[in-house]
Parts: sequence; C-alpha cells; structure tokens
Amino acid sequence: MKFLLTAVNAKYIHSNPAVHSLRGYVGQDLAQHVEIAEYTINQNMGDILGDIYKRRPDVIGFSCYIWNWSLIQQVIVEVHKLLPKMQIWLGGPEVSFHSEEIVAEYPMVTGIMVGEGEETFRQLMEYYVNQKGDLKDITGLVTKEGTTGIREVTDLSKIPFLYEDLQPFENRIVYYESGRGCPFRCSYCLSSIDKTVRLRDIELVKQELQFFLDNRLPQVKFIDRTFNCNHDHAMAIWQYILEHDNGVTNFHFEIAADILKEDEIELLSKMRPGLVQLEIGVQTTNTKTLSEIRRVMDIDKLEKTVASLSKGHNIHLHLDLIAGLPFEDYESFGNSFDRVYGMKPEQLQLGFLKVLKGSYMEEMAESYGLVYSSMPPYEVLYTNWLSYEQVLRLKRIEEMVEIYYNSNQFTHTLPFLEQKFESPFRMYEALADFYEEKGYFVNSPSRSYRYQVLLDFATAVDRKREKLYKEALTFDLYLRENMKTRPEFARDLSEHKDWCRIFYEKEEEQRTYLPAYVSYDRKQLAKMTHLEPFYYEVWKTPAREMKDVDGEPVYILFDYKERNPLTFEAGWTVIESCKIS
Repeated sequence: MKFLLTAVNAKYIHSNPAVHSLRGYVGQDLAQHVEIAEYTINQNMGDILGDIYKRRPDVIGFSCYIWNWSLIQQVIVEVHKLLPKMQIWLGGPEVSFHSEEIVAEYPMVTGIMVGEGEETFRQLMEYYVNQKGDLKDITGLVTKEGTTGIREVTDLSKIPFLYEDLQPFENRIVYYESGRGCPFRCSYCLSSIDKTVRLRDIELVKQELQFFLDNRLPQVKFIDRTFNCNHDHAMAIWQYILEHDNGVTNFHFEIAADILKEDEIELLSKMRPGLVQLEIGVQTTNTKTLSEIRRVMDIDKLEKTVASLSKGHNIHLHLDLIAGLPFEDYESFGNSFDRVYGMKPEQLQLGFLKVLKGSYMEEMAESYGLVYSSMPPYEVLYTNWLSYEQVLRLKRIEEMVEIYYNSNQFTHTLPFLEQKFESPFRMYEALADFYEEKGYFVNSPSRSYRYQVLLDFATAVDRKREKLYKEALTFDLYLRENMKTRPEFARDLSEHKDWCRIFYEKEEEQRTYLPAYVSYDRKQLAKMTHLEPFYYEVWKTPAREMKDVDGEPVYILFDYKERNPLTFEAGWTVIESCKIS
C-alpha cells in the first residue's frame, strides 16, 4: 500500500513542512508506506500528472493553500481519469472550510482532513495499512457521508523533528515551527480561529536549533504566527541563537513589535548583523480600521520600537501594509504608507487584502461592500472605501516600491528625490504614473536600465539637480556591483586616470585601504575594487551639495569583499585627493 503526500509549492525554493510533519508523526512502521512528492505551481500540469502516474499510489493526499488550490482542482480531475481506483484526500487551510461543498463538487474526492492533520493522518494510515476501524470513527474528516467532528489540537512536543535528513531540503528554505495559534483576533487571518497558543518544549527547540546551526543552514524561517506572544519562550530562543551563532545561519521571525519588551530589544541589539530578521505586520495606521478588524496595536509604541531596533543597524526589518481593509480609503492608505515608510525598514511590503475562507472578514464582506475574486487568492477588487481603479493604481505603486525601494539598489538617490514631493507616497505615485506613460509596465526595463529610468524621472521633476542625481545613481550603482560597462549618465573617468593609477600604486606598497587584498598587485586591485570621483556628498542624506562641480573631487573606494550583511552594499571609504598627491 502506498500513500502519496503531495505538495504544490509557490516556488522551488519553498518547502512544505505540513507533508513532512504528517509522515513523521505516523511512526516508522506506517511511514514506510508514505511517499512525499513536491511540485511547484509553475510546473506543467502534464508533468505533474505524469510523475504521479509513474509512482502509482493507492491513495494520494494534496496539501491545499490559496496559492495552489486552482492547480490542484485541475490535477484531481485529470489524475482520476488516469488512476480511477486511486483514492484522493485533501487537507490544509484552503479546504478546511466549506468542506462539504468541495466534496460535493468533486465526487472523485474520497474525503477531506480538516484542521490540524497529524493525529488524523496517523489514524487514516492505520485504517489503510492495518485495516483498522472505519472512516466514520476517525475524528477530523469530512466525507460524502458527512463530518466526523472536530479534532482536538495537537501537542507540538509530540511531533517528530522534520529535518533529520536535510537532503530533500537542499537549496530550499527551511521552515520551523515552535508554536501554533495566536492570541490576537485579526479578522482577515485564519490564525484568529485557533485561540489556543501552544508551544513546543523549549529543550526540544534548542536541540533542533543546534542541528540547524551545526549544519550551517543559510536560513531558518520560524512560522509561528506571533513569535513573541510568549516573552519567556522568545527570550530563550533568541538567547540561544545569540550564544551559539555560527556566523552563517539567519533566523526569520514574525513578531508584534508593539508588545516587544525592553529586555527583548536589548537582547536583539546584541545580535550579529544578519543573524536575525524580523517581519512586522503593521497592516494600517488608521485607528478606526484597526478597531474594525479587531487588531490590538499601539502604533506610537510600534514606531518607537522599530526606531530602537533600527539603531543597531544589525537587524533586517520587514514591515507589512494591507490595502483594502474596511474604513481605509486611498488617502488613508497613503497616510499609512507614509508613516510606515518613515520608519525606514529594509523592506516595505504592500499587500492586498485576501478574503480567506473561514475568516471573520469573509462573514463581513457584504456589509463592507467588499468584492473579491472568486478564485484563489480571493484578492480584493473593491470596497465601500476603495474603488477598483484605486486598487489598480496601488498595484502600480506596489511595483515601484518593489523595484526602487525593496531592491535596496537606490538607497542614496531616493532620499534626494523625496525632497521634491509632498510625501513619499506621492513620489511613488508619480513614479508609477511615469512608468504608465512610458509603457514600462508592459515593456519592463532591465535591472541595469532602471537606473536610467529613475534619472529620466528625476530630471523630469527636478532638472536643476540633474548632475546631483547622476552622481547619486552612480554611487548607488557601484555600491551594488563593480560595473565594467559604465552607464551613459556616469562621468567620463579619463581625466582621473593618473590619480587612480597613483592610488593603486601606493596601495600596492602600503595596503592602507585594502589590507584584505595583500596577495594582489595594483592591476588586480584596480579590477577587483572601484575608485570613483564625486563632486557632491551623495553618500550623505538628506542631500547637501558639497561644492561647485568644477571644484576638486572627493574619491570613493568601493570594496566588494566587505559587504553589508543586511543590504549587501559594498564597503566604501572616502579618500581625499590630498592624501595621494
């Protein structure tokens, strides 16, 4: 007997901890009858069908989420034609609600495992392998005969560790769970339904963290919904990774910043740059909206906490906003954007409300005038406060934020440009209009040409500072990579060749600025690093003109061996010309 647990991930680099948790929980005797197959939504459906057919399972189970449900619906119909005797089971958050309708719509589906599946799946495997019991006796199922009831929540400490064998997770993100449930009741989130916060035994967690550290995994993403909802648990884990840091592994946590305590902030401030990244769901700063979506959050305290976390320049901060929430119109969202943008996170995510099955938001949709797509991911189309035209405009703004802010490629140019606008939101709005006018949303410019596009936009709104923008973009460009082909807007370096030659000759002798390059000669140094003259203090923000463009330049040395672990910008040093003469 073979049971094939099937995951369809959004990307190849993603993994699905759910199917591995199910197999691990059943024990060795039953696990030998379980195979795991992981695909992606970008694969050809024919290839997925072919692989399932070759495996010839007796029973198949699909792990269903909003990102893969559309594809899985097609797969189950077609795979039934190929393997008509194979029984089909579904599970996961996308099918745990309205399950009776799904079973009725797809007669080839044997049933659905609703809610947490570990214990339910173990009993289901005993039913198939050992011919034990009857389906109606297994709690947590929905079949054509009806529902067998709601299963109690799982003791997380009884779930085996998923990653003893790392081979299936090579080149993939590793997800780790130290807690389930959430103390908050946000109306758009399914975590609000699970009102019991459960934590994995901390000693088990430490052992498993050490396994990740010993194997020097690049990143481990905690999937706990609000990691710091239990102070002692969070402190114990953060203290452990601080004390056992291997210099390589990064840990990602989703937290509520406004409940972060002083001792937690102090502990986080001690982390190696790049050891920890924090995702903070702000969603909105509109107090009426916060109240309506049943989200408890102190915006002022959150702002102060983010400022405290940013002081050490050691933690990657990812802040989220959601467009389409009740009582938030276009102007209100712009205000939320500006306030969160002002917190200067490394990443600012503009998301759009998704009306999840089983959520309170789904119940309230009609009263909000909330119209959303019928197919996954059930994204907002318009509301009583936000028109479809405004949603489309916000999507264009979102793309500008992704390209120009979240890429971290324009960290010195953007602050100069912001000065010409009423607010950052208005700047990205105008930039989106510029893209629309030029047709760049259809014919997207290459990554390198985006510098030129931003220059075109900047000079269109602020021609007087064109030379400043050219230098700022040049600075940003060489911060990211040692470009061998210079862009058209960059300065001609022919008049600076002698100065640069003298610098590298002296550096070969003295190693004043590049001690890490001791085995390289001056020609190699010149190829591996970059020296650029600047006539404006573009590395200082807000913008301040250094001197007239005809004055003596300041040289910046870019060192690509020394990169910022948060932004991956090259290290750089100001070298005044008088030090080389």
